[in-house]
Amino acid sequence: MHKGLNSKEVNEKLNTHGYNELPSAKPKNVLGIAFEVMKEPMFILLISCGVLYMILGDYKEGAILLSTILIIIFITFYQYQKTEKALQALRQLSAPKARAIRDGKEIHIESREIVPDDLLLLREGDRVPADSVVLDSVNLTIDESLLTGESVPVLKNNTPDEVVANVFSGTMVVSGKGTIRVTDTGSNTQFGKIGTSLRNIEQDETRLQKEMKILIRNLFIIGAVLSIGVVLAYYFTRGNLIQSILNGLSSAMAILPEEFPVVLTVFLALGSWKLSKNNVLTRKPSAIETLGSATVLCTDKTGTITMNKMDVASVYSVKETVDKDGDWINLSEDTQAIILTSLLASQKNSADPMEQAIEALSRKVFPDTPLEYTLIKEYPLSKEQMMMTCVTRENQTKKFSVSAKGAPEVVMDLCRLKEEEKATHKKRLNQMAEKGYRVIAVADSEMPEAGMPEEKSGFDYRFLGLIGFHDPIRPEVPKAVKECQEAGIKVIMITGDFPVTARSIANEAGIKIIGEIISGEELNDMTDAALKKKIKHVSVFARVIPEQKLRIVQALKSNHEVVAMTGDGVNDAPALKASDIGIAMGKKGTDVARAASSLVLLDDNFASVVGAIRSGRRIFDNLQKAMSYIIAIHIPIVGLSLLPAFMTKLPLLLMPLHIIFMELIIDPVCSVAFESEQEEKSIMNRPPRNPDKKFFGGRKILMSVLQGLMLLSMVIIVYFLSIREGHSDGEIRAITFSALITGNVFLILSSLSRTRSFLAVFTERNYAVMIILTLTAILLLLVLYIPFLQDIFGFQSPGFYHFIPSLAGASIMLIILEGIKLFNFQRNKK
Repeated sequence: MHKGLNSKEVNEKLNTHGYNELPSAKPKNVLGIAFEVMKEPMFILLISCGVLYMILGDYKEGAILLSTILIIIFITFYQYQKTEKALQALRQLSAPKARAIRDGKEIHIESREIVPDDLLLLREGDRVPADSVVLDSVNLTIDESLLTGESVPVLKNNTPDEVVANVFSGTMVVSGKGTIRVTDTGSNTQFGKIGTSLRNIEQDETRLQKEMKILIRNLFIIGAVLSIGVVLAYYFTRGNLIQSILNGLSSAMAILPEEFPVVLTVFLALGSWKLSKNNVLTRKPSAIETLGSATVLCTDKTGTITMNKMDVASVYSVKETVDKDGDWINLSEDTQAIILTSLLASQKNSADPMEQAIEALSRKVFPDTPLEYTLIKEYPLSKEQMMMTCVTRENQTKKFSVSAKGAPEVVMDLCRLKEEEKATHKKRLNQMAEKGYRVIAVADSEMPEAGMPEEKSGFDYRFLGLIGFHDPIRPEVPKAVKECQEAGIKVIMITGDFPVTARSIANEAGIKIIGEIISGEELNDMTDAALKKKIKHVSVFARVIPEQKLRIVQALKSNHEVVAMTGDGVNDAPALKASDIGIAMGKKGTDVARAASSLVLLDDNFASVVGAIRSGRRIFDNLQKAMSYIIAIHIPIVGLSLLPAFMTKLPLLLMPLHIIFMELIIDPVCSVAFESEQEEKSIMNRPPRNPDKKFFGGRKILMSVLQGLMLLSMVIIVYFLSIREGHSDGEIRAITFSALITGNVFLILSSLSRTRSFLAVFTERNYAVMIILTLTAILLLLVLYIPFLQDIFGFQSPGFYHFIPSLAGASIMLIILEGIKLFNFQRNKK
């Protein structure tokens, strides 16, 4: 028995060798973040304006402008720190564990805590956490393709041959189990020596980010041309060069939509965070964009649609069938023999749900009979023969037993049954499968006189019977499947069960069975062209092995479907990587499956996938609304900046400080308020979004421009009414600015939803919007009525009565916007 290291030895080795991890990128400090902030065009404009005010001798306004940069740097640093903490929490949540032997006990530890000379236990699906040497093993097969590129797994055991005895960090256990002793950790591993270069690989930009970059570039060019035009027009009409440059900079600040990249980043970050709260870990932000486009959702059955909590529901022997719901007592010798044989053919302390169910049933059937036996040899399950055989020896009697269990068709063939016997057993098999049971066959054999054969087929098996397992459907699945179907998403179930079992489960889950059910064997016989045609009319695949999932994904994608695929095993990784949205299981999934995926389900629940699709659609919708609002609100800011440049007798309306005030409203509204808005009620009752359709097409831009022109027109009308009433420049500026802010608030309220009234903000309690708008109203009142702030903003109070046109104009604009929204909603409904 291996005892492993003790606590003192572990601490000493940790101090000497450090943690079992690769050096990570250093976190950014305040100076680094400040430098990044300074590179943004908006902040370069702020600095330019601040310096010019200082040159002009207006130290107060210059100081205020420059101090805003410090505030922005602080906010950016605070957000960065929050993001880093969230990412660290997600890393810990998804960090791999290891089973180690320390102080003579088996314990679970973080992989980073492994030290040289640690003893570790490996099982199928595990990732090897550190370079090690094998001490003992049972059919331990390792996939070393990550290091060697060789796709054929390698059998490992304790031998003088280092190639066979050594296992390496990052490789995967394909089958079997073993005990290993760690030789190297961290940067000293083979993986660590090449791993540092991985830190320099940058993630590709998403399609949306590329589209935003092009849009911002075009707007920047337009803004630069207009700003130069403003400077020239202002200078030739008014003759003040410094004031002309200031006005040009104000125009540049007004035109440049610097919120676009910020909003995109915040939406994806907050979206990832909210998805993690709903048990979906986002590994690739692009997945959030793609979720709204998914047309097909391919899902496993076990643990995703079902609860992955197997119970033995039926035992069939040659002489009788026993269906039990309660206590398993007074069983015949034949039934007891089946249960005992299936236990001897299982691994001890297994993680497999069926083997756990067999062990639980054995404790009920044999409560007073402790079963003490030793495993002599195991013939593991293989792709060619989906059946395992175990040779055991009873500890007291020293009697050998040969026990086998596996796929009924394989076991029946190896038992060499007559056709009449096969027909009888298959009839019962179909009856069990029709109930949705997962069925295995059980057989035993005498030990051959010549000793144990090389292959499991060398035994002379005797057929004992069948065991049916029931894995109940998750209660929330039928509703989630219905949601998918109403949203135009085809659900395809892929399972290793028999077709009749698959049909029963699909019916129970509410999956519409389109056409026939295709088996893995039929799939192998099909050409790619035939599968491409056939798959249009198929929603259930049965008796499928993981490698066949890749063909299913490729066939769907060749039909221009946007495919979301769930998977958990090592062999699922190619299909996960090939799909548009790979979804790995967090509980039962292997590390390599997670590494190949875009999303990780922390609860392995199908309903969480549907919830993620709903969230993806909501995030995409709200992002579009936010971007539309950004364009709309910049129209009046640009217009009001340009107006005095071309009409020399008009007072200057917007100065840089006024635009900063607007930005203080626009930024949080775009990045927080819109993101917090609930989804549209019809979000899961419409077909998936066309992925080839532009995120921000010409029609949407035109609608945003029209909304902006409507707000600009309202503000200009208020502006000229104020001039006509004979107000001073400060009073005109105050009335016009209040009209702009009030109209902006009403534009926000109308833009938050395409189908609901602006009152929904209050009835559905979008607290983020309510808080931002309340603060906006308070700040507006402060700058309008406090003398110190009036002086800074260049305002004079005209009296409350004179603000009525501002409120009336904004209200009329709101009524028009709501009327257009209602008209579009009714038209789309028809």
